[in-house]
Amino acid sequence: MRTAVVGVGYLGRFHAQKYATLRKSTLIAVADPDARACAAVAGELGVEACADYRHLIGRVDAVSVVTPTPTHHEIAKAFLEGGAHVLVEKPMTVSVAEAESLIAAARRAQRILQVGHLERFNAAVRAIQPILTVPRFIESARLAPFKIRGTDVDVVLDLMIHDIDLILSIVRSPVVSVDAIGSSVFSGEIDIANARLKFANGCVANATASRVSLKTERKLRLFQDDAYLSVDLQQKVRTVIRKGSGVAVDGTPQVLIDETNYDQGDALREEIEAFLDAAESGGAPPVSGEDGLLALRTAISITEQVAKTQRDVSPSK
Repeated sequence: MRTAVVGVGYLGRFHAQKYATLRKSTLIAVADPDARACAAVAGELGVEACADYRHLIGRVDAVSVVTPTPTHHEIAKAFLEGGAHVLVEKPMTVSVAEAESLIAAARRAQRILQVGHLERFNAAVRAIQPILTVPRFIESARLAPFKIRGTDVDVVLDLMIHDIDLILSIVRSPVVSVDAIGSSVFSGEIDIANARLKFANGCVANATASRVSLKTERKLRLFQDDAYLSVDLQQKVRTVIRKGSGVAVDGTPQVLIDETNYDQGDALREEIEAFLDAAESGGAPPVSGEDGLLALRTAISITEQVAKTQRDVSPSK
């Protein structure tokens, strides 16, 4: 397939590098209004550099959109309507209406729309799938030092949305209530937030995200009737704790601990390979537009709840 990448900043450059090496891809161009960055990546990979993404519409079969979130809708829709399959980075858009518009455009054009929720391809996350039953409680923590990159959206859409998507894909039950609190620290947007989600099946999830921390941490913990599961998403470590059949002299039940380390792997490469496979076969992508919409809708409801909480606790004048 003829492929291209629109947006070759920090993450877009990695997208382009993967497309350039994949068997099902012939990378023909990269596009970015930053002429210097575009020329650098194009020169590195030996492809065409375009200042205007519109010059590529009709010339490619599949494209990654790795631009600032507010531009996702316009660019992705233009390529879908031009007949290309689209992999759009998360969050897929800035609003529910825009996300629904992209899904409708993909349906009309009969093209694949995949959303870049990369943690779905994390080896440790995949390793817990066979042992998941019905989680009762889930806790996620995603902490990072402050960086200017990503501050075009708040921390919920920037970081927490990764864990929101994972939690929704694991629980697979409607969210019935959201409680959230957060604060701005370094930027004009929410920089740290905590959300508590309650699901129709009784599961409760507690998610924390911060981009003003001193360290980086990405962890997911799950409690279900037969086990406690812990996943270090950064180090790729899965820990499963279960009750054994034995009993100690003092009556303490036997505790079985199974800790497994996984190779770092290349989640981005696997994500793009899955996208190209879906584009080639016409099958469902692993993270559909509907999945992206559900994560976005939940993230926006959290952001709205944080804003409401901030209004409620602000001192009256």
